[in-house]
Amino acid sequence: MAQHNELGKKGEQLAVDFLLKKGYDIIERNYRFDKAEVDVIAHHHDTLAIIEVKTRSTADFGNPQDFVKPKQIQRLVKAVDEYVISNNLDVEVRFDIIAIIKEGTNFNIEHLENAFYHF
Repeated sequence: MAQHNELGKKGEQLAVDFLLKKGYDIIERNYRFDKAEVDVIAHHHDTLAIIEVKTRSTADFGNPQDFVKPKQIQRLVKAVDEYVISNNLDVEVRFDIIAIIKEGTNFNIEHLENAFYHF
């Protein structure tokens, strides 16, 4: 497996562990619909949190959250709409980003709630 794929998987696991510590219930990981993949779907209080995890080995090229592009957001929204409808859910939906930067042997984790809005 390519090194960046391993870093991505490590980042997703770190994000899940982080969310669990904050009281989130993880419902799905790597949910796929059409051309989209939702990294983490979690429930927190009365909200369905859709979490995009971005992990980078360095911040030299910008913050991880800067790599979420408009086309990806559109795909995520479409996938989440399908998920909510197919599961007959009546919940508030929030889109978050968890940005992770590897710093030596440590990882810096930043949770950006309401990182982008449904459009």
